[in-house]
Amino acid sequence: MNEKTYTVTNAMVDIVTAPAKAFDNIKLHTSWLWWPLLITTLFSAGMMYYYFSWVDFSWFVEESIRAIPAESRAEAAEATRSFMQQGSTTWMSVAAIIIGSLIIYAIMAVYFHLANKLTTRAEFSYGQWFSFSVWTNFVSIFGVLAAIVFILMSETNQVPAEALQLTSFNALFVHAQAGDPWFSIASSFSLINIWIITLMVIGYSRWTGASTLKSSIIVLLPWVLIFGIWAITI
Repeated sequence: MNEKTYTVTNAMVDIVTAPAKAFDNIKLHTSWLWWPLLITTLFSAGMMYYYFSWVDFSWFVEESIRAIPAESRAEAAEATRSFMQQGSTTWMSVAAIIIGSLIIYAIMAVYFHLANKLTTRAEFSYGQWFSFSVWTNFVSIFGVLAAIVFILMSETNQVPAEALQLTSFNALFVHAQAGDPWFSIASSFSLINIWIITLMVIGYSRWTGASTLKSSIIVLLPWVLIFGIWAITI
């Protein structure tokens, strides 16, 4: 398929099935980033909106209170019940997904832009690295779709938000409960993250010409620092 017939739809398929081919074309079309950005953001925000419309919210509030450390739970309980209203919680969660995603993509783009400047010095703009960040995270849509299916098939609406992270290390391996020391960190890393990291290694190597080893070190460094420091503090 030549450049003239290769489209953003082809790129969205290839980022899953043939990532090297996708990256070769994505770097030439920075404006394509709007499609994966809108799709992942809208699906993620829509899933969260649907979840809070569906969940037994009174139960959700009490579960949130139970997750507060025992020594401060009684003191915080009434304030939590007053603060957590279904409408405001829903829209704050939706806004957090939208704003948080943009902030994460921006930070990732800065990191890869600087890493490239300091190592390979390949000619890429910040906008191209922002596009790179968006595209490598496009596969997170599969985690969102899995969560939607889980909600639709659930027999009860008393389901914690953490249960929607079906591919997290906590759901698959650790099985910690809310309030346990390893619960948050295990719930924050998933098989989808491994997929994203793999795409970043492939993409960075493909774009800059860096070796797989060098690309792996550059990609893994912030993940190792963030989760390593987090694990040490537990």
